Amino acid sequence: MSSGPAPFSEIGRRARDVLAKDYNYDQKITISIPSATGMGLTATGVKRDQIFVGDISTQYKTGRTTVDVKVDTYSNVSTKVTLNEVLSSTKAAFSFNIPDHKSGKLEIHYLHPHAAINSSIGLNPSPLLEISGAIGLKELAVGGEIGFDTASSSFTKYNAGISFNKPDFSAALILTDKGETLKASYVHTINPLSGNEVAAEMIHRFSTYENSFSIGSVHKFDPLTTVKTRFFDNGKISMLCQREWRPKSLVTVSAEYDSKSINSTPKLGLAVALKP
Repeated sequence: MSSGPAPFSEIGRRARDVLAKDYNYDQKITISIPSATGMGLTATGVKRDQIFVGDISTQYKTGRTTVDVKVDTYSNVSTKVTLNEVLSSTKAAFSFNIPDHKSGKLEIHYLHPHAAINSSIGLNPSPLLEISGAIGLKELAVGGEIGFDTASSSFTKYNAGISFNKPDFSAALILTDKGETLKASYVHTINPLSGNEVAAEMIHRFSTYENSFSIGSVHKFDPLTTVKTRFFDNGKISMLCQREWRPKSLVTVSAEYDSKSINSTPKLGLAVALKP
């Protein structure tokens, strides 16, 4: 395992996983079919209200090259070609969407024992430039990201963050929304053997002086059953139960209730992931 810092996008990831990962209030089914020849197939379908959308994606690996192709119900085709170890500790990715001929993008990812840098540029006459980086160690990292739109000659984003990680806890502070929002998060592992965790996130908006917070937990009753809870300061309460009924095949039931709304009805969601 690398001793260097994770990419900037990973700052605060542990808390986000506890508070948001796997929550779903639609009906969703995912079927993954791996292949020993290097090609895998995944089909996903989601029903939102009365609308059904889906996609089929395939991944092919050969040597240092990985090709991902996805086709959705609106006949959009997304393709990404990743080349690993183009240079030492560097990989490059080229992606594009059909029929959007302006969607081409080139990404470069570089990992160093004390730095992680990701950059991308749109392959069109007026590209969007983005770069993010983190420096430090696995335990302590400081990073930031910027985005620049050459068409309007303006910054689309500039964010910064710092994280402190230990095996049993992780804390992060992120300045986002072009400096308008400050997010502080903390996650603590209660039982390393079972994986039970609690997490909290506080958000302060400088322009409106608003504060909001959320707390959540993960409880693993056994190696196959996980229950998550989540509470927001606005009165919303969420719960999730996930069961691995066979290896790598999951059934997840999610529910959310707004306790401050008299006429509120609970949101319910079901997600089934099958992997033969």
